[in-house]
Amino acid sequence: MPGMKLARRVAIVTGGGRGLGRVIALGLAAEGAAVAVSGTQRPPLEATAADIVARGGRALALVADVADEVAVARMVTSTVAHFERLDILVNNAGITGPTAAVIDTPAAEWERTLAVNLTGAFLCAKHAIPHLVASEHGRIINITSIAGQIGYALRSPYAASKWGMIGLTRSLALEVGPRGVTVNAIAPGSTRGERLANVVRDRAAVLGKTAEEVEREFFVSASALGRLVEPEEIAAAAVFLASDEARNITGETLTVSAGFRL
Repeated sequence: MPGMKLARRVAIVTGGGRGLGRVIALGLAAEGAAVAVSGTQRPPLEATAADIVARGGRALALVADVADEVAVARMVTSTVAHFERLDILVNNAGITGPTAAVIDTPAAEWERTLAVNLTGAFLCAKHAIPHLVASEHGRIINITSIAGQIGYALRSPYAASKWGMIGLTRSLALEVGPRGVTVNAIAPGSTRGERLANVVRDRAAVLGKTAEEVEREFFVSASALGRLVEPEEIAAAAVFLASDEARNITGETLTVSAGFRL
């Protein structure tokens, strides 16, 4: 609708069926964007799409594994065929990977974590860029993590993938900037939700502590503000980076972490 920050624009949000991806998709739609949500399980994708439509928006649910290039190409083609354009790509799809010391981490788990979190973002960008260049408002927003800016014992595959996303962000910004596309990353800190709860549970099991102790000691007390980040705060950052207000911001990583480990 006219007056909204993202009116008449089209976005893809990978991992958009649940958690942070769902909240980002709803946030973009609330500002007028038509949103294609992708993921590997259809029911949560259809639920997110239905919620967007129920609120007066336009949405499309697409099943795709971002680590599969054929599936990624099909996802982008289907989005453009349905909405006739593509302006915004949010690379949010990701997995937590194993919680274990490197010496105890199977190579297959390392490879799968990087395949989804990092190669997936590369493949989505690769196939979206021609359409984003054709838009006057081309945006790529990579959801990395505070884990991509610090050392993270027991989570090396995840941290490596998120460090890699920041390098990908900066490199892509240089490549597509001359063609009018901005590329930025958002690095959430400890964000409330099911994924963090699972990470806390697994870390507690490895360390022999309670989940409450791990959340307090490692995730809350380590932040300057002494609190978790809310998913809606990450979504607000994504809306900003997708909007015209951020048209001269590129190659940057916006950290939204409540001051984690300052």
